[in-house]
Amino acid sequence: MRSFLEHAPFRLYLGLALLLLCLVLGGILPWFAPGDPLEWYSAPRNQGPSATHLLGTTSLGQDVFWLLTYALRNSLMLGLVVAGLSTLIGVFLGLAAGYAGGWLDRVLSFFMDALLSIPSLPILILMAALFGGQLSLPVVAVLLVIFNWPFPARQVRAVALSMREREFINVAWFSGESGVRILVRHIFPYIAGWSAANFINTVLVGVSTESALAVIGLSSAQQATLGTMIYWAINYQALLGGKYVWIGSPVVAVVLLFIGLFLVSSGMSMRSAARRMSV
Repeated sequence: MRSFLEHAPFRLYLGLALLLLCLVLGGILPWFAPGDPLEWYSAPRNQGPSATHLLGTTSLGQDVFWLLTYALRNSLMLGLVVAGLSTLIGVFLGLAAGYAGGWLDRVLSFFMDALLSIPSLPILILMAALFGGQLSLPVVAVLLVIFNWPFPARQVRAVALSMREREFINVAWFSGESGVRILVRHIFPYIAGWSAANFINTVLVGVSTESALAVIGLSSAQQATLGTMIYWAINYQALLGGKYVWIGSPVVAVVLLFIGLFLVSSGMSMRSAARRMSV
């Protein structure tokens, strides 16, 4: 841990601090909510920030602060699930395709290229229309995983194709090591850092895509996410009514989350580059 901190640039510290803030707001504080923030008219309507309601209340009688914590929690969970499954599936299938070659590589490459060539947003809009304009978070997560695993798979496949011809891989194979052991022990360490960066970027994709769907009314408006907060604020004319905190707080949360993830990703890349240069 000490070595990690010594080589970490300032932007990595700042990014981790922003992510920690988001995790506290979305991961811990929702457990201390005094009631259900989604319930309408559970608080006085259109109240400004005060000691009782830190960020005021909405036109629907919801506490903005506690609603924000729930929305941030759901958006983070969606982003983490999509990023985790997409990265896991993509890395596994990419390694398998690149190392095995043959018919398996051809079949997996066909699906990778096919999914990469299909724009995901029109498909999501079509699915939302089929579901009556109300896509639930699990359905959004499944669709995002389907369209996001080919990118890491394509990159990892290229690395596996180049590495399987190297001398130390042949030595490991002739030594009797299994294909799985070779992939895990000898090839995966070379893509572990890239996989972490891809995971972070996919979190951004998951959160931003769901938010975009929610803002245009194609995600389930009954579930609290950062996108649905903006959707309801727009529907009830929050800007015209001077309720800037209602619509501004989820926007600020999205911006801070994106900046934090970007700083962590770029900071990790800078740290890795600095360590390679010092070796």
